[in-house]
Amino acid sequence: MERPLELLDLFQKFGKPGNNSNTFKILTKNQFFSYSNSMQKIIQFVKKEIVLCIALFLGLCGLLFCRPDLETIGKSIDLRVLSLLFCLMYVIQGFSSINLLDKLANKMLGLCKNTRQVFFVLTFLVFFLSMAVTNDVALLTFVPISLLICKKANLQNQDKSLAAKLIVLETIAANLGSCVTPMGNPQNLYLFNFYEMSNGEFFTTTLKIGLPSIFICGFLAWFFTKKFFPIVSTYFPTKEKPPVLKIIVFSVLLICCLLSVFRIIDYKSVLWIVLLLGLITAPKLFLEVDYCFLFTFLGFFLFTGSISSLENVSLIFSKLLETPFATYISALIASQVISNVPAALLLSKFSANGDALLAGVNVAGLGTLIASLASVISFKLYKNFQSENPDFASKEGGYFKIFTFWNVLLLVVLGIFVYLIL
Repeated sequence: MERPLELLDLFQKFGKPGNNSNTFKILTKNQFFSYSNSMQKIIQFVKKEIVLCIALFLGLCGLLFCRPDLETIGKSIDLRVLSLLFCLMYVIQGFSSINLLDKLANKMLGLCKNTRQVFFVLTFLVFFLSMAVTNDVALLTFVPISLLICKKANLQNQDKSLAAKLIVLETIAANLGSCVTPMGNPQNLYLFNFYEMSNGEFFTTTLKIGLPSIFICGFLAWFFTKKFFPIVSTYFPTKEKPPVLKIIVFSVLLICCLLSVFRIIDYKSVLWIVLLLGLITAPKLFLEVDYCFLFTFLGFFLFTGSISSLENVSLIFSKLLETPFATYISALIASQVISNVPAALLLSKFSANGDALLAGVNVAGLGTLIASLASVISFKLYKNFQSENPDFASKEGGYFKIFTFWNVLLLVVLGIFVYLIL
């Protein structure tokens, strides 16, 4: 009984009117502001990582309502995919940290004399590099470079929509180029592993998207620059020269990752190699890996595994996705609403048509802004640059309008074409 009395006395002391009453009020205000700041941080985090929050929420709901057994939960989590994603993200972060891509871009852009050449060089740099470094990284690297070039060359004074067109084109190129290889985007890596596709099966499907995409990107680069302008210089400042040792280390790690992707080396061995060499050469890079993305995958794994454990639900979805056409169309539609990565994870549990699903989720990277997370990244980078440079673009060059028109048009055209040749 002594402790409650002490607390009561203390409360009465601070609650009495007089000198101490203000102290009580101040303490209350501080607590309120602390609570308010915490809530703001939580809201900001949710806004920033909305996909992660949805994935974890769905995963938790799946576990609570479906109540799968431990064996089912274990089988639903693809450790190979998570390990390879972690290794690839670390290696790609390593290349970014030494500014190797910036140096490459400088060399290529040094040859450009006008906007048309800049469009072609940047578009195809993003297209082919996204096959190796993923569409997200390609855009994170080249969108800021592209915007800097547009600003330095005063392109906004010649054509208000030119910068928006360039970023939209790079986004299209990244989404289409990344579909060719297993490591180009997360859904490819997952589906390649889930359906245990051979290299021949995988590339037979993806090249049906990749080859026509080269001509699409080339046509758009030409079409957007029917009026092209001379550029005095496209050189932009880069940081110090990349260290040779780190280039060698990250190159070796990348080769190991690629060998593991194609099932030549066991993923566990590669994980240990990345961890050991990483801790020796660049341990700080482990803090820069996008762990939120890994947990996003984990959340969707738990959700899809829980849902598929319900026999009735599994039977209904399996019936709906019985044919390649149904799987393909479902992938196109689902991706426009929930993005192509979650769509691939969800639909794969109920469809045996791996080639149709692979083609569908890759073509579906076109369309709405949220169909591909890479598209959201480039949009945010463009809007941030625009807010820092208010005179950079006008309403006539509205990014969203340009993006939606060309992406929806290409979704329809390429979607029909790819299905006809599947």
